[in-house]
Amino acid sequence: MKPADIRAMTIDQIDDEVLKLKKEHFNLRFQRASGQLENTARVREVRRDIARLKTVARSKHQGSAKSGPAKSSSTKAGSAKSRPAKSSRAKSRPAKSKPAKSRPAKSAAAKS
Repeated sequence: MKPADIRAMTIDQIDDEVLKLKKEHFNLRFQRASGQLENTARVREVRRDIARLKTVARSKHQGSAKSGPAKSSSTKAGSAKSRPAKSSRAKSRPAKSKPAKSRPAKSAAAKS
């Protein structure tokens, strides 16, 4: 599916197409698991089409939200500019190791 075709769709049409592709992806996964899938590349195409549709839908949602009152970028929580820079002298911590799990002892009846 081409991005130009997706941009021409309405948000409702995009949502319907995403739902259709999710069902197809579900069926393709089952076909792959059972060994019946012939076109393995289709799984990848469907995943990418879903992502492409969601991206365009998100940009359309943001485009309609931008028509309202503008918000200042300094009031956004978690913006990249408001975060302090990471120190180059940060200490690295050693990875914590998990204690080994003990195995239950086998009974004499289970051994025979």
